[in-house]
Amino acid sequence: MCMAGNQNQPPIDYDKIAELQSFKQLSKRKNKFLWTLTAIFLIIYLLLPILTSFTEILHQKAIGEITWVWIYSAGLFVMTWGLAHLYVSKANSYDKEAKAIIEEYERGVNK
Repeated sequence: MCMAGNQNQPPIDYDKIAELQSFKQLSKRKNKFLWTLTAIFLIIYLLLPILTSFTEILHQKAIGEITWVWIYSAGLFVMTWGLAHLYVSKANSYDKEAKAIIEEYERGVNK
């Protein structure tokens, strides 16, 4: 027994949705955002071992006996939470756009 919604609707042809210009634009924007976010995260994250191993920049005292390496490390946690929050908010907007694309497809099918 199928518990799906409306039995009178034709099945969704995802290949046709993938051919829609609106879907291609969404996919392109989403990939650009994800690759940019990934690059930013990796660059900032990988700078920590590079700066601590090959320079003295982060070994300088910042506040009392606390060196910049501790501040940078704590900043990585803040960055991770911030990027996760940014990703979730962008993903929600992409979900809304994807829903609109499916509705666009369904309007075209029902014509």
